[in-house]
Amino acid sequence: MTSRLLVLGAAVLATVGIVIAWLVVGRGGDDDPISGPAAQQAEEVPLAEGSTTEPDADWVTETAADRQIPVRAMQAYARTEISQREAAPECNLRWNTLAGVGSVESAHGTLGGAGLDAAGVPSKRIIGPPLNGENGTRAIEATKESTALHGDEEWDRAVGPFQFLTSSWEQYGADADGDGRADPHDIDDAALGAANHLCDRERDLAGEGWVPAVFAYNNSMAYVKKVRGIADSYAR
Repeated sequence: MTSRLLVLGAAVLATVGIVIAWLVVGRGGDDDPISGPAAQQAEEVPLAEGSTTEPDADWVTETAADRQIPVRAMQAYARTEISQREAAPECNLRWNTLAGVGSVESAHGTLGGAGLDAAGVPSKRIIGPPLNGENGTRAIEATKESTALHGDEEWDRAVGPFQFLTSSWEQYGADADGDGRADPHDIDDAALGAANHLCDRERDLAGEGWVPAVFAYNNSMAYVKKVRGIADSYAR
């Protein structure tokens, strides 16, 4: 019963958090100090037998079912943790922090009734509201590059399972699945881009670097608290 209540609580937090994430994206700051405890760290993702890059498939399936996370999203989070162990071991990134961000930003790529296909791309593009200076956002005009990602010729918008702005994607985006394209609509690429963002400036997510990392992702302490709550529920 306790585990079911924890999962239900995480789902409610995710729903509320999605709204908060869309309203505060691009904000210039927050009155609260950027401080507080790090999220709990889940156990390391186990490797598949004989592999140095792939997570154990049974573990992915079981963990996804237990935490009520889509299996395809869980695969992306697990693979990203494994890749970051080698690329940025000092960051100490664990899958549950990525899952906390992914939950708040897009309900793991399922916002608006979307579903992830085998390639990790939502069946419906997940596009944030126009960043036109209203509803607590700052005004960011569209560019040719941003319009190609979301179709709005007037205002920029956050896109994909991790709700990247064009400028952030240009800085942190990556081709995680080796298809020759860094695509923010692809949860594999987006999860690795999020990891690059969180691990920037040599932050240690096992300690004092966690709150500044998540705050840098979206400048709101309310957002940080939502991500922490969900990440903690996944770490059990």
